[in-house]
Parts: sequence; C-alpha cells; structure tokens
Amino acid sequence: MPDILVPETADLARMVTAAGIFAVPTGEVRLSPDELDPAQILAGSPQVSSAELWSSPDGSQSRGIWEITPGTVIDVEHDEIFVVLSGRATVEVDGGATVELVPGSVCLLAEGTRTTWIVHETLRKVYHCMS
Repeated sequence: MPDILVPETADLARMVTAAGIFAVPTGEVRLSPDELDPAQILAGSPQVSSAELWSSPDGSQSRGIWEITPGTVIDVEHDEIFVVLSGRATVEVDGGATVELVPGSVCLLAEGTRTTWIVHETLRKVYHCMS
C-alpha cells in the first residue's frame, strides 16, 4: 500500500470540523524529516520525522505521529502522553526510572524531565503534547 499523505494541519482541522472525524492507518502515514540538534546525539546516527495532525490555535498543544531511528539521544521533555505503535526503545530518566517501550506501551512524560532515549528499533508513536 502506498504512503498516505496527511493534509496540512489547517486543512485537516477544517476536515475534522466538517466531518467530525479523521482516521488514517498510522503505519502508512508519510512523515516529514525534522531537525535533531547534533548536541542531543550520544550514539549512532538517529533521524527523526513527524506529521502534525492538530495544533491548538495558541500553539500550546499538538497531536501527531513521530518517529526516531536507532541511536541514543538526550532530550528535555514536554508534558506529553503517547502510545508506541511500532519499534522498541529504553528511556532513562536522569536520576529516576528506566522504562522499556514496546508496541502498545502508553507513556506519560512530565514537563522538564531530562531523558536519554536508547532506540533499539525504529520507534513510531502517536502523541498529544502540551508545552
């Protein structure tokens, strides 16, 4: 099956408002490359990509699909909930817990949490983020 293109965020918002619903097979949505700050990369050559499906008018919230290829990166998190669709990673919180992410994992991240992501297999997630 070919990759699915998601309409631009503004067009998608109008479509959802008009129809009341929007659905896509998440594994087939074509994602756009995102910049990863080289200072975040600890090992490997991870690449990130995403498709934003919705954002609030003030830009404080967004929903979408995000993917990262294998490697190790550090990050400072936003207030986020996500569900892992595919892939596998270990996330270590500075001074705290370590979690294993696999397909079906639901994860909550707290604003400002410093993390290290060790991505074993390309990980794709669907998320809702607040900043």
